[in-house]
Amino acid sequence: QVQLVESGGGLVQAGGSLRLSCAASGSIGSINAMGWYRQAPGKQRDMVAIIRSGGSTRYADSVKGQFTISRDNAKNTVYLQMNSLKSEDTAVYSCYVDPKFGLALWGQGTQVTVSS
Repeated sequence: QVQLVESGGGLVQAGGSLRLSCAASGSIGSINAMGWYRQAPGKQRDMVAIIRSGGSTRYADSVKGQFTISRDNAKNTVYLQMNSLKSEDTAVYSCYVDPKFGLALWGQGTQVTVSS
């Protein structure tokens, strides 16, 4: 059984940084893409950043230049470095994994709260 284990969320002051991690454990095989989504209270879940197996990345316009996504293919782990955090970045951040075979997987979510 594959599990996604997220870590790194928490409370940070505006202007601070956080690094989220998401590790896929179990027999997942090859992975097409990994990424992060977020959902703020009362809003829909939106894509934050995606990274494909070849290393290409895609970011939401709102986080370009502020967040950086990376992955360690050997560890089936994806990271999200978040800098210059603002109150509007407050949300539940969920990890997303798209395996080559099988259904997409979601993490349980980790809360990021930015205090002003």
